[in-house]
Amino acid sequence: IVFFYSPSDVREKNIATGQRFRLGGLVEQGSVKRGEGTQVRFVITDTANSIPVTYTGVLPDLFREGQGVITEGKLGADGVFVADSVLAKHDENYMPPEVAEALRKQGVWQGTAKQ
Repeated sequence: IVFFYSPSDVREKNIATGQRFRLGGLVEQGSVKRGEGTQVRFVITDTANSIPVTYTGVLPDLFREGQGVITEGKLGADGVFVADSVLAKHDENYMPPEVAEALRKQGVWQGTAKQ
């Protein structure tokens, strides 16, 4: 079983380094930095907490700052999440409900579905 966590969950639950899990939230504005080849660094936030992420690979077409994203990988000893997969999501219908709800409560996510 691969668990899903928001950045706040990771901070609050003290997730062990090397444990595989899914990390989801919004790609923080101004955080995307491209390295050599397909290497990219970015930050996932739920606006209360943020986790830096590194990923090597082709990003999905919908990946962009301010949009929802789910990554899968492991937390390094340095606090950087090393992702081996990235899924970009365009609305809360594709984002885990707990992330969409947390972001909605904080006023940073409205999604496309009407309430």
